[in-house]
Amino acid sequence: MAERTLRILVGKPGLDGHDRGAKIIARAFRDAGFEVIYTGLHQTPEQIVAAAIQEDVDCIGLSILSGAHNTLLPRVCQLLKEKSADDIKVFGGGVIPEDDIPGLKTAGISEIFTPGTSTEDISAWVRGNVLPRA
Repeated sequence: MAERTLRILVGKPGLDGHDRGAKIIARAFRDAGFEVIYTGLHQTPEQIVAAAIQEDVDCIGLSILSGAHNTLLPRVCQLLKEKSADDIKVFGGGVIPEDDIPGLKTAGISEIFTPGTSTEDISAWVRGNVLPRA
């Protein structure tokens, strides 16, 4: 039996109104052969987690430029744990200072991609680090 195609939810948490990067990565994921669900702008962590569970995704990619990454990204991981869905991997990208990355990883974020990371590198990381959920 063939392995199921990975399903990725791309989310824009918070009040960040710039989604060009999220749309670019969503298209790159689609072109790499993944199934992609894009939630759109201004999503709460609760909305993102609810959509991820409903869509039965394997991972969540969060794009954030607003500076609220230390609050919003860990909240997504916390909600996944509360919903017994913490087998859904979470990764993030955007304008995130290097000094904040260790704390985000401690909070459950699997990987952080900073500006300049190629879409090919991000897709390769997903392919190498995310397995289809049972």
